[in-house]
Amino acid sequence: LLLQKEHFAMEFEKIVGQHIAEIETTFNNFWKTPENLEQVKSAANTLVECLKNGNKVLSCGNGGSMSDAIHFAEELVGRFRDSRKPLPAIAMSDVGNITCIANDFGYEYIFSRVVEALGNEGDVLLAISTSGNSKNVLEAVKTAKTKKLKTIALTGKSGGKLKDLADISIIVPHNGYADRIQEIHIQIIHFFIQYIEQQIIG
Repeated sequence: LLLQKEHFAMEFEKIVGQHIAEIETTFNNFWKTPENLEQVKSAANTLVECLKNGNKVLSCGNGGSMSDAIHFAEELVGRFRDSRKPLPAIAMSDVGNITCIANDFGYEYIFSRVVEALGNEGDVLLAISTSGNSKNVLEAVKTAKTKKLKTIALTGKSGGKLKDLADISIIVPHNGYADRIQEIHIQIIHFFIQYIEQQIIG
């Protein structure tokens, strides 16, 4: 039993060490690259301009990326760090909409139909896909561009098809599992929200 405990402790420390090393590498590769910071800055200013002009932000993604899209929208409508007026943001996460559109038109259109229904010129679409190749996210961006929305992509790996489709593409250059990419995405989202609050609310 003692040997089992020692083995478990050694395995635990090994896994934690690998976990931390991978987090640090992904963090440094992204945040210490000037081009990435420029893209984040450009996206943040685009969001501020949109909201200052009385427009809204739509957000979308699949799985963990949908959770990030929801988190982004609820922090704007609710609050992040301090109480202030609500800001208009909608995450495309309504189960009724998703299942209806998927059933009647196909899963690849679950976001684009909502963009077509709710998006207006001057709005911004925040499109999240760790691979950059999610068909429904790509369709959402295509529809957003026809309706003259600005488009911001949060993606990973090499950026996929999304990097050339969106107006601003923020790519986390990690070719491993999606969790490391998503960790940087949520850092970027938190920065966006804090920056928006400081620029709009003061």
